[in-house]
Amino acid sequence: MKLHTNEFWVGTYHGRHDGRPVTVTATRDDTRPEPFAWTCTCGASRSFATEDGVDRTAWRHTHPTLVDQLKQKAARLLRTR
Repeated sequence: MKLHTNEFWVGTYHGRHDGRPVTVTATRDDTRPEPFAWTCTCGASRSFATEDGVDRTAWRHTHPTLVDQLKQKAARLLRTR
């Protein structure tokens, strides 16, 4: 599946964080200095020089650990003050 002129779909991850459903789309674009990247519907994104780490970080973003969930909750509480 081709997304943009030079960008190719690599994977999609569905999950939740901050109490909301999210979708992360991982892509490869060989015209960028860091061709591997993922973008979340929440607005977060990361890019990588190699394929290593893309799947792991995209999965963890959509399936946060208990520690990640506690950090997110603390951040939400601090934002509301």
